[in-house]
Amino acid sequence: MRLLIVLLLLPCLAVVAAEQSSQKVESITLLDTLTQGAMVRGQVNVKAGVEVLGRSLRIDDEGYFVFGLGRDAEPELTILIHHTNGNTEKKTYSVLQREYDIQYVEGVASKYVSPPPEVSQRIANDAAMVKAARAESRPVSDYRKGFDWPVTGRISGVYGSQRVFNGVPKRPHYGLDIARPVGTPVVAPVEGLVTLAEPDLYYSGGTIIIDHGDGISSTFIHLSKIDVAKGQVVAKGDKIGEVGATGRVTGPHLDWRINWFEHRLDPALVLPPQPE
Repeated sequence: MRLLIVLLLLPCLAVVAAEQSSQKVESITLLDTLTQGAMVRGQVNVKAGVEVLGRSLRIDDEGYFVFGLGRDAEPELTILIHHTNGNTEKKTYSVLQREYDIQYVEGVASKYVSPPPEVSQRIANDAAMVKAARAESRPVSDYRKGFDWPVTGRISGVYGSQRVFNGVPKRPHYGLDIARPVGTPVVAPVEGLVTLAEPDLYYSGGTIIIDHGDGISSTFIHLSKIDVAKGQVVAKGDKIGEVGATGRVTGPHLDWRINWFEHRLDPALVLPPQPE
């Protein structure tokens, strides 16, 4: 009799065990530190759904996904996990807050604070092109292959820094500045698709944007030469241009930026140490 009862219960126990196993697999894992400016990779059950900052993330065939936290990301982050059984799990995480270098400068002439009105339309057109290029997102995971330095050299500007001219806060600096002479080769830090290649934008001069998949993109600005074209696929280490001093700059350097869609990320957080 006991054997009969056990045999009858086995299918039910198997279902319960499968559900528990599935729930365990669907538990989310974050692979990077949650800090302002971070690119955050994670993994979850491939059949689950993940929603962060109001955006549904693409889950690749191995369950990996990515999102980014901007310069001023809030101290608390909520991630929604939509399980295959129809339930939605809400997870809350703490985001490390950073302190940025803020410089206050008084007595600056107005012409150096704001651009002349006659270039306002040009600036708007440039911004629209850049926004469209960063909005392009292929369903690939090139960013998972690891970033290398597009050029090495002295760090002359860091992510998050900001100047306040005559009491008026200017836009924070969202890139990593690497000072090198004009003509120094710039290479792709990881493979991707070129979505913008423009030689003369008002602020950024020679500008390239590369899509690395799932909303992650790189922007390279102030270039003196552009060696790629829109629609071209580049591999890690391919030469894409040369360091310059084009646009609104005070000296030659590469300004490298990383985005997750509209969120500005810190390139320094995805890089290994500079080689000796």
